[in-house]
Amino acid sequence: MSRAIAVLRPEPGNRVTAAAIEAQGRHAIRLPLFEARPLAWDVPDPSRFDALLLTSANAVRHAGPGLSKLRSLPVHAVGDVTAEAARRAGFAVAATGDAGAEALVAQATALGVRHALHLAGRERTLEAGGIIAQVLTVYASEALPVTPHEAAKLAGAVALVQSTRAGARLAEIVEPAMRGDIALIAPSARAAAAAGDGWERIIVPRDFRGTALIDAAIALAD
Repeated sequence: MSRAIAVLRPEPGNRVTAAAIEAQGRHAIRLPLFEARPLAWDVPDPSRFDALLLTSANAVRHAGPGLSKLRSLPVHAVGDVTAEAARRAGFAVAATGDAGAEALVAQATALGVRHALHLAGRERTLEAGGIIAQVLTVYASEALPVTPHEAAKLAGAVALVQSTRAGARLAEIVEPAMRGDIALIAPSARAAAAAGDGWERIIVPRDFRGTALIDAAIALAD
C-alpha cells in the first residue's frame, strides 16, 4: 500500500496540491501549517520601477485592489504557480525562475532589470538593495495551531515541505522520537536544513517546477 502524502502548505494551495495527489490515487493528509492574510500597504508610483518581483503567489492573492495599479510593470516570478497567478491578475510575465528568490534576482539582473519593486510576505528572503529598489509587505503567514493528535497522523507519511518556514514549523510540531518513519520532500537545501535531523530521509529534487515535488513525493510513497 502506498504511503500517505502530507500537504503542509497554506490554503488555497493546500487543497490544490492535495487534489492533484488524490487524482493519482494516493491518500493526501491535509495539514496546512500557516494561514496567509492580507496586510495594508500603500501603492507606490510605478514609474519609479522597471519590474515587479514576485516570489509567492500569495503576494498576488492578498495584495488587494491596489495591485492593479502596477500592471504596467513586467513580472519576474519564482515558479510557474506564481507566474500563472500574475497572468490571471493581468500582468505580463517577463521571466519565470526555477531556483528560488536569490536566483530570480540574478536572472532579472542579467535581463537588464535595475529598479525592481518586490511585493512580499512579512517573513521573506529578499530585502531592498542591489536591483531591488523597494520591498513592500502585502501579506503575512501566521502559524496555525497543530494538536499532538494531528501531528501523529504524519507517522509513516511522506511530507511535502514546500518552504523554509514549513521545515522549521514541522520541526516544532514533530518530536525527534517520531521522525524516524517520516520522509520529507523539500524544494531546497535550506528548507531541508530547517526541518532538522532524525527524519527517515530528506530528498531535494533537482527541479521543483510544475509537479516535480508532487512527482517526487509519489515516487517515494510507492
